[in-house]
Amino acid sequence: MTGERTASEGHNSQPSHSTPFILFLMATAVLCGALVMVIEIMGSRVIGPCYGVSLFVWTALITVTLVALAAGYAAGGMLSDRHGSPDYLYGIIFIAGCLVLIIPLIKAMVLKQFLFLGLRSGALLSALLLFGPSLFLLGCVSPYIIKIAVREMSNIGRTVGVFYAISTVGSFLGTVATGFFLIAYAGVNRIFAGIGILLVVLAVSYFVFFRKRWAVLLLLLLPAVMPQAELLRTKDLPNGTRVEEVFRKEGFYGMLKVLDYTYGKVHTRELMIDGLIQGGIDMKDKLPVYEFFYFMEFLPYSLNPGGATCLVIGVGGGVVPVWYEQRGIRTDVVDINPDIISIARDYFGFRVSGDVFIEDARYYLGRTKKQYDYIVLDVFNGDTTPGHILSLEALQLLRLRMTPKGVVAINVAGSLRQETFMTASVVRTLQQVFETVEVYPLFSPVEGDGFGNLAIIAYNYPRAEPDPGLTSKFPVHPMAREGVTKYIGRTFSFPPDTPAIVLTDDYNPIDFYDVWLKEKIRKDILANNPLDILI
Repeated sequence: MTGERTASEGHNSQPSHSTPFILFLMATAVLCGALVMVIEIMGSRVIGPCYGVSLFVWTALITVTLVALAAGYAAGGMLSDRHGSPDYLYGIIFIAGCLVLIIPLIKAMVLKQFLFLGLRSGALLSALLLFGPSLFLLGCVSPYIIKIAVREMSNIGRTVGVFYAISTVGSFLGTVATGFFLIAYAGVNRIFAGIGILLVVLAVSYFVFFRKRWAVLLLLLLPAVMPQAELLRTKDLPNGTRVEEVFRKEGFYGMLKVLDYTYGKVHTRELMIDGLIQGGIDMKDKLPVYEFFYFMEFLPYSLNPGGATCLVIGVGGGVVPVWYEQRGIRTDVVDINPDIISIARDYFGFRVSGDVFIEDARYYLGRTKKQYDYIVLDVFNGDTTPGHILSLEALQLLRLRMTPKGVVAINVAGSLRQETFMTASVVRTLQQVFETVEVYPLFSPVEGDGFGNLAIIAYNYPRAEPDPGLTSKFPVHPMAREGVTKYIGRTFSFPPDTPAIVLTDDYNPIDFYDVWLKEKIRKDILANNPLDILI
């Protein structure tokens, strides 16, 4: 009897049956369905700077979303049976809005707390704490709306079908709007602030227009009086280096940053995507300050000094294509991200006489008929070269785009001591396509953890020796000279019994088996860069 009396009391406290109220319920279903998807997609931009955008990060976000919504569906169904008034529904929506509003304020603190757990557990728990509460409350919305709508409409089946359909339409709209527009035109903090404000306004609108509680309008002041998350633009590091953020943009392919580092008379500039450094130059002489650039330049050129054409896949700051252009070599570039091209031109002095193609590397290799004397592949998605670029089929396309004396140089992050399965598999796959494959580590394979950048050189003729005098023929920045001089002449070969497979389009588990490497890379990034700079 108690349950029946509560339900009856809740029913009597509802707004009167009206078409405007039904339409408002429908709008609620659409909006909440849309915002669930916005939160899920934008979650990758919140935790990406710490954990990358790998398969594990997306798995964590999808898992948290599904679990939170499932729990919300169950809780919302039970709560709506006990308290059937729409007042409870819109109270839940108001609280969800407040929880979303605080995400930008607490994200740095939450991310710091779970860094020690590594890529998988850290990403999962960070996503759970940041997005789980608001997604749980939004999960309560659907059963509540259906409970209320069934009392307002005569046919249960049709009512349930209609509201699930319009909620799904909302999810579609939220997904499209986020992926195609919001990410490119608004920052993470603004998007989450917008989500929170929409939910608060939705709840307040109900109480004002259907319950005539005008004092509730004061709650609209809440987003305005909440403290705003500040974006760090400058920071002084303990060693005296000043870091200044000179450019920031939320792009379709990640958070793009250009950072200037100043220490005394030294002034360097770096490009960062989702917390991963894509390279850097000295602003005085424009020389790269990282060793892997020189490996991508010197080794192919020395093996084929008479080359006339070059293709660079993955522009970064544009350092490598500019170097080949300075040697009189016409260089084409391919990058899927148009923002990268603009940043390279505006902040790193990128200019080439060749063509610039804004498209996926695999697509370009499949459609073009050009052949090149040098091909430099330097593409990263998160912390790993995308698997569809390193499959057997992709490398066969790469070989078709090389002249008979052509040389390909690939920059990858690899491990030569621990968890070597995927690195060895990349090498074995290359060996199926090219006659000669050589691995040049930019670190000592027998010291430390034995991981870092590898320059993999491949070509279709017997092994040739690179010119040992490379470092004296071309300028090398002092910050990179020791590493270049020490390692550019050293190659590494996996023992014949090293476990490895040939990677194909059908089976390419590079994201799964490289998790140890990704965690080590992220740990190194976080050890050398304060978190507030990354996010």
